[in-house]
Amino acid sequence: MGFEDKTALVTGAAGAIGKGIAADFCRNGAKVFITDLREDALDAATSEITAAGGTCRALAADVVDERQVIAVVSAAKEAFGGRIDILVNVAGVVAQGKVEDLTAQEWDRVFAVNCRGTFLFIKHVVPLMKANCYGKIVNFSSKSGKTGSALMAHYSAAKAAIIGLTQALAYELAADGITVNCLCPGITENTGVWDNVSAGYIKNLGMGRDEVVKKFTAKVPLGRLASISDVVAVTRFLASDGAAYMTGQAVNVTGGREMH
Repeated sequence: MGFEDKTALVTGAAGAIGKGIAADFCRNGAKVFITDLREDALDAATSEITAAGGTCRALAADVVDERQVIAVVSAAKEAFGGRIDILVNVAGVVAQGKVEDLTAQEWDRVFAVNCRGTFLFIKHVVPLMKANCYGKIVNFSSKSGKTGSALMAHYSAAKAAIIGLTQALAYELAADGITVNCLCPGITENTGVWDNVSAGYIKNLGMGRDEVVKKFTAKVPLGRLASISDVVAVTRFLASDGAAYMTGQAVNVTGGREMH
């Protein structure tokens, strides 16, 4: 489960989950390159990780802009000796709205960040992995990518697309020594996504925050929302050689709420 002599690239790393993954990789021996759209938050994450003893470099970028993606991949390659062994695509956005109220622009934005961004990083990292006959790609889908969520048609559709992309690439890249898996987390506390989603449900359902938390926790067999550490631990496993015989999998981290 260690990452000595491994290099990793993590997108969306200014957010709670992405930063947690990057910090965990560093603690377990990896050299990590991180990116996010928010430069100030990215700088803060880099400082926090390096202050704890990790080897971390960063470059801000918009994941939907191919030129910026190429710049990040090139910088990561140069920073760590030409290798990117692990790619974790965390970057994504979530939004809510009744389907009849969604605009085409809102639909396109959710697909652009969640799907186009993931595709672009894979496209430009895979040649480096092929050259070394080794790679671990971990994409982020969602519980909503397996069972759609009301008021989140565009998000659910985009996250379902990530599962299809993961499965297709698992077939395509297996002969090159590259595994491709994805995570399907449920609601994860202390994240920007949950803040956004809960605020939306408070508005759209006319419920208080405590009622919203109770409503969603009641659906989870283990009786609580996911923690960041729950998601980080499964990501660590999928990115490690311990998962060498796993590819094309969409792994639930939902406390039992999702079981297929």
